[in-house]
Amino acid sequence: MARLGVARKAYSLDPLKSSAPLGAALAFLGVEGSVPLFHGAQGCTSFALVLAVKHFREAIPLQTTALDEVSTILGGANHLEQALLNLKRRMNPKVIGIASTALVETRGEDLQGELRSIALRCPELAGTAVVFASTPDFDGAIEQGWAKATAALVQSLVPREDLRATEDARASVNVLAGVHETAADIEEVRDVVESFGLKARVVPDLSPSLDGHVPDTYVATSLGGTRIEEIARMGAAAHTIAIGEHMRCAAEALESRTSVPTTVFPTLMGLETTDRLVALLSRVSGRPAPMRIRRERSRLVDALLDCHLVVRGKRVAIGADPDLLLALSAQLTALGAEVVASVSSTDLARDRDAALCEDAVVGDLSDLEDRAKCAQAELLVTHSHGRRAASRLGIPLFRVGFPIFDRVGAQHRQHIGYAGTRKFVCELANMFLSEWHEPPSGLVERTGRGKESEDGRELS
Repeated sequence: MARLGVARKAYSLDPLKSSAPLGAALAFLGVEGSVPLFHGAQGCTSFALVLAVKHFREAIPLQTTALDEVSTILGGANHLEQALLNLKRRMNPKVIGIASTALVETRGEDLQGELRSIALRCPELAGTAVVFASTPDFDGAIEQGWAKATAALVQSLVPREDLRATEDARASVNVLAGVHETAADIEEVRDVVESFGLKARVVPDLSPSLDGHVPDTYVATSLGGTRIEEIARMGAAAHTIAIGEHMRCAAEALESRTSVPTTVFPTLMGLETTDRLVALLSRVSGRPAPMRIRRERSRLVDALLDCHLVVRGKRVAIGADPDLLLALSAQLTALGAEVVASVSSTDLARDRDAALCEDAVVGDLSDLEDRAKCAQAELLVTHSHGRRAASRLGIPLFRVGFPIFDRVGAQHRQHIGYAGTRKFVCELANMFLSEWHEPPSGLVERTGRGKESEDGRELS
């Protein structure tokens, strides 16, 4: 069984991961009328803001408490209070999502206690929900930040009550979306759920807020997302679907508060996992799979057969966050590709490293490049920061995850469900086909005077 190792070096030469506070900020943006607030230095927020803007190509309402040298030493409670009051006065958000940074977490401030004191001192904050997620930069990466923020939303906004006996519960399903579900992915999941006559209550939901649209009027907060009232009604659901192992903590928090049963899907990329989703929705709704869903499945099976002929035997190196890495590894292996190198941004949850290749490690992009070179990889799979490594290796780069800043439309890419998996495998196969300057080996044989087919006839 493959074991996940850790690269032993004093520093990260070419970082693979994005920070946990950034993941939390993105999750907060999946709530309607929200504003993410970084509690830390201004530079921490600026760096995250640049990455988010370059990826989504949208205005991101990311704010900061802007701690200075004095507040870093003496404590930043005053900065936090002033930031909350300023945001309330200027933007009047429905939710302020606070993500801590390494600066305040290293100092050891009691931020939960400070927020309780601020709420007592500042009645003008009434009407705005203040949600806090502990996300120091040194603990985890974007997946962990997203998951902690989602769990904080559940614990802050979902009351402890069992509403499963209501009529709304029998026709509703909660969906806890993972960080690597794009706006298009979330829309696909919602469409699949609604095709069974069920209502999908998605948290966090980036499909209305970061899907790339132009609002009719200026909006200072997030452009859309799940309404607070809908989050409060998550106890009125027949089932909860969590996408990604990193969402297990949020799913367990929701189940403990509402008693709504939960199913955690490691991924929804691929035929088998989507079959499991469809079977679950059929059981919850009491309806068979609609003809449209059956047709999409048939199209995926055909695409898998077509793309297998192109992808099989190809040597691929992958660098990504844990759940995305495992999803990509599983799908590429199912297509017949050989995953020769795997680099994860952080350690895997629940010891699921058996799904990885033998050369798997927690590391950075330099580790990925070194392993891809030694293994003679033919394709590099990671985010846009891997473009320099791919250029030095002389192999193509398949962009996945966050950030993707040298291509437009990242939020519109769809890689889950029957339709999304079909698009993924076709995109992957086409990338290999575009690199071929001659027919692949095995289909034709070279001769001294040209190329010949297997029956001996010369090919033009």
